[in-house]
Amino acid sequence: MIKSNRILFLLLPGYFLLAACSGTKNAIAAKKHSGDAGELYNTIANMDSVLFNAFKSRDVEKLKTLFTEDLEFYHDLSGLTNYTQNMEAFKSTAEKNNDLKRELIPGSLEVYPVKDFGAMQIGEHRFCHTENGKPDCGTFKFVHIWKKVNGGWKISRVVSYGH
Repeated sequence: MIKSNRILFLLLPGYFLLAACSGTKNAIAAKKHSGDAGELYNTIANMDSVLFNAFKSRDVEKLKTLFTEDLEFYHDLSGLTNYTQNMEAFKSTAEKNNDLKRELIPGSLEVYPVKDFGAMQIGEHRFCHTENGKPDCGTFKFVHIWKKVNGGWKISRVVSYGH
């Protein structure tokens, strides 16, 4: 992948950690249908949609509201970046017309509560964009740490790897 693609994929907050053992995935799937665990799973799955709908529609102002100002974004190829760097990168990506698309890999989403803080979202997603007139796609792992802030949700940490 050329350097510009690395920067592009740095922006993809979904960009994030590991396929857990099948037993854990089955336990999470069972929990999502009962009580608070199901509600949390549905809330974070919805926030994932909100995040990537803003990304898809190039709504930088909306994206700014979905991250804490102390954001730490860890990317296996590009290193550590902060809120300001990521917002500038989102803006740059939004200005390009490269047909960027993101798909959450079905069955990969896992959600875990983080006591007195928020939630951990783990999954895999596929990004595709047009590069030199041809589709360029990759599937990557990610972790989002969501913080409950004033009744809403914001991402405070991102881990994106497997690029």
